[in-house]
Amino acid sequence: MQRLQGIAVSPGVAIGEAVIFGNEGFRISRRFLSRNAVNDEIRRLDEAIAAAAKEIDVNRQRVAEQLGDEYAAIFSAHLQMLQDPKLRDELDQMIRDRHYSPEYSVSRALRRYAKVFLSLEGDTMAERANDVFDIEKRLLRHLLGQRREGLGELTSEVLILAHNLTPSETANLNPEFVKGFVTEIGGPGSHTAIVAEALDIPAVVGTGPFLTEVSGGETVIIDGDHGLVILQPDEETVARYRHEVAEQRDLAAKLETLRDLPAVTLDGEHVTMLGNIEFPGEVKHCRERGADGIGLYRTEFLFLTHEVQPSEEEHLAAYREVIEAVDGQPVVMRTLDLGADKIPNFPMPDDERNPFLGLRSIRLALKHVDMFRIQLRAMLRAGLGGNMKIMFPLITNLIELRRAKMVLSDAMEDLEEDGFEFNRDIEVGMMVEVPSAVLMMDHFVEEVDFFSIGTNDLIQYTLAVDRSNKDVASLYTGSDPAILRLIQMAIDTAGQHNKPISMCGQMCGNPIYTMVLLGLGLRTFSAVPAAIPEIKRVCRSVSISQCQELAARILSLESARDVRTALREELIKVLPDQPV
Repeated sequence: MQRLQGIAVSPGVAIGEAVIFGNEGFRISRRFLSRNAVNDEIRRLDEAIAAAAKEIDVNRQRVAEQLGDEYAAIFSAHLQMLQDPKLRDELDQMIRDRHYSPEYSVSRALRRYAKVFLSLEGDTMAERANDVFDIEKRLLRHLLGQRREGLGELTSEVLILAHNLTPSETANLNPEFVKGFVTEIGGPGSHTAIVAEALDIPAVVGTGPFLTEVSGGETVIIDGDHGLVILQPDEETVARYRHEVAEQRDLAAKLETLRDLPAVTLDGEHVTMLGNIEFPGEVKHCRERGADGIGLYRTEFLFLTHEVQPSEEEHLAAYREVIEAVDGQPVVMRTLDLGADKIPNFPMPDDERNPFLGLRSIRLALKHVDMFRIQLRAMLRAGLGGNMKIMFPLITNLIELRRAKMVLSDAMEDLEEDGFEFNRDIEVGMMVEVPSAVLMMDHFVEEVDFFSIGTNDLIQYTLAVDRSNKDVASLYTGSDPAILRLIQMAIDTAGQHNKPISMCGQMCGNPIYTMVLLGLGLRTFSAVPAAIPEIKRVCRSVSISQCQELAARILSLESARDVRTALREELIKVLPDQPV
């Protein structure tokens, strides 16, 4: 038995037969054409491009229907790349002037493009290279008359093991038969990971090399909850995981009954359950799971799915779609929260050694005010028709907040001058993600209408841990007493000044923390849609007094290990069947 640790990108457990999806690609030799064969070969290239374009468009339409236009934008970009006139001119030149075969021309040109992307720093550039490889394989398949076997012709339940999967390959996975997948490379922000999560199949990426250690047909376990892959599991391990799968299935059935019930504690305290989304289409998932609204709409993907910065009208269309979908429920829209390395046409500074401490989030927005103003104008216009709020991320001091509010005021003046109607009384809030924000909250309360605690960054900045670094990942935990004390300070300060405060980080989507957060005074949770029923279930199973007693005891502990142990024990007492 062999255990592999990777990155969990889509939760759940899958047990099944392995199918190895090879990475051998196509071997292309430099074949030269005779002069009288050039026109026929050009025609063959035309046919391959047309066939590939048709395939991509079918993928785009299917994904748009199932998952929404935001996911389909990945394939729209593929289509644009495939039909780029510069690429076609280069291919024609190689075939007509150098007499290269279409196969060799395609491979040579697209590999050169991919090499350029790979030479640039940033996850987005690596993802663009992956997109180029996807197009290359598609064209070569049509030119050579070959198909990669396995993914499109499955008739039984399997797990896919691969070096990598392109977005097209992932979108073509049929959840009826593909119950999970693992890749040797990749990260949580890749297009492949995004599509996998949308398809709701367990997935682990970035395990490192392992394909030589397993053969097709062997039993494999994918633990998408913990980023774990088990090769050649023994009978005891298989039995344990099968029992876990059965328990999760039973629990899911119980949670389904809670959808239309309020999150009310045993002693009658109401808890507001909101959802976190990245795409307008995810509103549906939040409502299906009983969310009271949207507590965090991450607007970053609107930038990442565009070759150029999105226009005001493109912003407006996306925001209005969300507001219309929630049907009167509240929506908190967070302004752009990305690093400069992830936005098209925004180069990284030459001396950017640590992106987490550099030009990112509100700092990036304030450096590129024109871009920021366009987004704020769209939000203000969208806010006219619904219960919408604006939230600024990564505020570290009062000057940053006041500058952001000044840009918002400027956007209002611009809209007034341009004759647009907009929400003049929109509520404005800020994320609490760094220790300085907590320590200065008694001043921030005079400047904003509400707060939201972002635990992902708060943990990272408080404990000085890069959560993406596997060598120190064990130190990244919400169970650290310092984190709980900062959360208590933030909740207490907001309460003393009658300012609403919520939490939208991953911590509040983990049932193990629900009781202590309730005990610390949190009454508004915002989590990913899948976590909402679990958190609601905990809320409906405890009393506030019980949670306050637990919080007092937890705050007296000295280590993250002791805190987590105590929280696990308490949750098991309340809900013995709850996975922890």
